[in-house]
Amino acid sequence: MSSSTLKQAAEAARSKSPSMSKQGSETIETMAAAKNDFLHTPVMRAALPFVNGGISGMVATTVIQPVDMIKVRLQLAGEGVATGPKPTAITVTREILAQGKVLDLYTGLSAGLLRQAVYTTARLGFFDTFMKTLTTRAKDNGTQIGFAERASAGLAAGGIAAFIGNPADLALIRMQSDGLKPLAERKNYKSVVDAIASIVRSEGVTGLWAGATPTVVRAMALNLGQLAFFSEAKAQLRERTAWAPQTQTLAASAIAGFFASFFSLPFDFAKTRLQKQQRGPDGRLPYKSMVDCFVKVARQEGLMRFYRGFGTYYMRIAPHAMVTLIVVDYLGWLTR
Repeated sequence: MSSSTLKQAAEAARSKSPSMSKQGSETIETMAAAKNDFLHTPVMRAALPFVNGGISGMVATTVIQPVDMIKVRLQLAGEGVATGPKPTAITVTREILAQGKVLDLYTGLSAGLLRQAVYTTARLGFFDTFMKTLTTRAKDNGTQIGFAERASAGLAAGGIAAFIGNPADLALIRMQSDGLKPLAERKNYKSVVDAIASIVRSEGVTGLWAGATPTVVRAMALNLGQLAFFSEAKAQLRERTAWAPQTQTLAASAIAGFFASFFSLPFDFAKTRLQKQQRGPDGRLPYKSMVDCFVKVARQEGLMRFYRGFGTYYMRIAPHAMVTLIVVDYLGWLTR
């Protein structure tokens, strides 16, 4: 091949390269623009807080499920008795492992994931939506959002989400408490669908909302502590410290976890007892209502029984809040 032919080929390649490069960059820009246009459509902007909330809650539940299992067993131990052995998180874990396998700690995971897909999707989605509305209103009035507004948004979001998610929450409690029954009385639920179907067959559709009152109250108390205090703590840390954003998020979620645990544990206790109960041979339920549960437990087991397992509960709430809030922040950054 002659040198002139080689030169012509090289010049042709050079002339094509800029056009190919230009076409490649245009393709990438077109794809990015399409992605941004899709994410910024009104429907997606309204849906993203709910989608991100659900995903973050499911990730956190997968991590924290063993702690939740231990917490439920602690609350159900010694029911109706004021004295006797006081189980701890260590003894309950040891007992579960001695009776079965390590995977027994993940009993009810399918129900937990369904609950998060419904409850946390609604909880964080509604909270984000309410906060955006309140922020816009505050800007229009030339003011700033205060703790009262954050608390109102947290209470409302928690109450609505808890009522919607009660069937999955009930199925989770039934699956986790099934192992405490005598072998002849166990349901041996195969999955969350099996648990919900069993409840509907034996108690009717309305039975799926057993314990809904303490569930809603507990969720409102938990969200007051978690979302309102997290938002407030993060705002105060941003104003008063020079910490990195990640450090502020971790510190704020730890603070929020404590207040969420303190406010909600008594209601979580009553919720667990009410959702676990089933009719005895005489056809009666042990507790008639949330108030009846509080009165009977206080009289028979003492007031401090409501805070049994506070350390375990905090170790479930705080890390769950941290994982949830970190993941939702990251997803929010990805989809901004």
